[in-house]
Amino acid sequence: MSTDKSFHKLTHQGVLKSAGVIALATFCSRVLGFIRDIVIARLFGVYLYAQAFVIAFRIPNLFRDFLGEGAANAAFVPIFSEYLLKHEKKEFWHLANVMLNFLLVILMGLTVLGIVFAPLLVRLIAPGFILDPQKLAATVLLTRIIFPYILLISLAVYCTAILNSLRNFSIPAFAPCLLNIAIIACALFFGEGIKGLASGVLIGGVLQLLVQIPVLYKKGFRMHKFLRDFKHPAAKHIGKLMVPRLFSSGIYQLNNLVDSIFGSLVFIVGEGAVAGLYFAYRLIQFPIGIFSNALSQAILPTFSTLALSESKDELRHSLSFGLRLTFFVMFPASVGFMVMSQPLILALFGGGKFDIYSVLLTSKILFYYSIGLVAYGSIKIMQSCFFALKDTKTPAKISFLALIVSITLNSILMFPMKVSGIALASSLSGISASLFLFFILKKKLAPFDVKPIAFSFFKIMAASILMGLVCFIFLRFSDILVGGQVGRVMNLLLIVLCAVASYVIFCFIFRVDELRQALNLLSKKKMIPPPPSF
Repeated sequence: MSTDKSFHKLTHQGVLKSAGVIALATFCSRVLGFIRDIVIARLFGVYLYAQAFVIAFRIPNLFRDFLGEGAANAAFVPIFSEYLLKHEKKEFWHLANVMLNFLLVILMGLTVLGIVFAPLLVRLIAPGFILDPQKLAATVLLTRIIFPYILLISLAVYCTAILNSLRNFSIPAFAPCLLNIAIIACALFFGEGIKGLASGVLIGGVLQLLVQIPVLYKKGFRMHKFLRDFKHPAAKHIGKLMVPRLFSSGIYQLNNLVDSIFGSLVFIVGEGAVAGLYFAYRLIQFPIGIFSNALSQAILPTFSTLALSESKDELRHSLSFGLRLTFFVMFPASVGFMVMSQPLILALFGGGKFDIYSVLLTSKILFYYSIGLVAYGSIKIMQSCFFALKDTKTPAKISFLALIVSITLNSILMFPMKVSGIALASSLSGISASLFLFFILKKKLAPFDVKPIAFSFFKIMAASILMGLVCFIFLRFSDILVGGQVGRVMNLLLIVLCAVASYVIFCFIFRVDELRQALNLLSKKKMIPPPPSF
């Protein structure tokens, strides 16, 4: 039996170091993503081509999110980690080859079907576009051009799953930067129109895949019986776990898809809702992608290994640790987005075709999306724990329930609140899902002490609300909403620094232990955090 020493490094410091690498890479990707979105916003505003691109990119992006946050982080990694721990490396690579063959067959079939049935897909995802023939035709064309991205990005994500199982996080984490670079370069080169956006997506998909292949080869991967070998004892087990894990881990993506469907109903929610939802969603994804995804991705192999032990004490402690850190980052981000929604949108996207209507529309959406930020960050941590415990049904059931809640609330709230009601429905759906998951997990891991989590939650919430009050007062006496673009950006940076400083001060006042842990990490001290003091 081959046992990698890294599997026995179960300290929280090790998890955070891995999360730090992923977070740094994600930060770079998100910054490039913002630049990409700024380019798109300036070129297209929230109007025809912006809406067409959002819907056309939604389908392959949905697959990327499902496979990236579903298969790689929820299905493949726990099983690959366990298999690597209990079997020889040769068997591990055999399993990797078999699953690759399965994926290639499925993905190639999906790609062909997607190109053929693009008109039907667009009508299903954006039914409101049917009333606008020009918008519908542009979206169908873009969908057909972009659809092969599903094959490229899914293979890239599979490479990421293998490398993460081997505790290699750096190259896979930085790979998404290449997509944003490609879209930015192509959009600027081609200018207004759909050629730049479409070609940028495809080139980015190719680059994300190619950059990981040398690393995989160095780790020992070799092609074996390409598209001929489909037999392995673990393959059937992975197949059984895959569907519920994909669905449950894709709750946020499913809700966002529902938002796009309702947002396309222009005659109810107003013009530009689809693009406005996209730009606000991209901002919300910044803290989720940088922190929650990084932490859940880094902590999952640890969860998976701890779940194999007879005692669940370390698993309970690690889960509490993950949730408390999530609150520490997500609460101030949520409050900050709500208070600074309008100046943030104006400073980042305002200008060109992104006019005042676009700014006001997107800022309202961002405000209501921000309400669910803490919930969605917590969901990722809790789902990772469920998956490590081999429980795929419970998260899937909760995700389905949350989807029904989202659809119901969308149907109700979009009439009085327009597009703001769509964003609020998504947040309320996420909050309900996080509460259900927490109470079920609490019972599953009983006896589970919730006091450390509850105390951290309320102390961090108090510090975040006071930080928000400081930001609100700052906004009342600043001219951030007037002046040129450079002035608005500088004022925004100033208020962000003010927010960070005030949050740190209030965390010291309320004795938030997560701040101490973060400072210990930055000072490179050994850190195995105890439960917080009461």
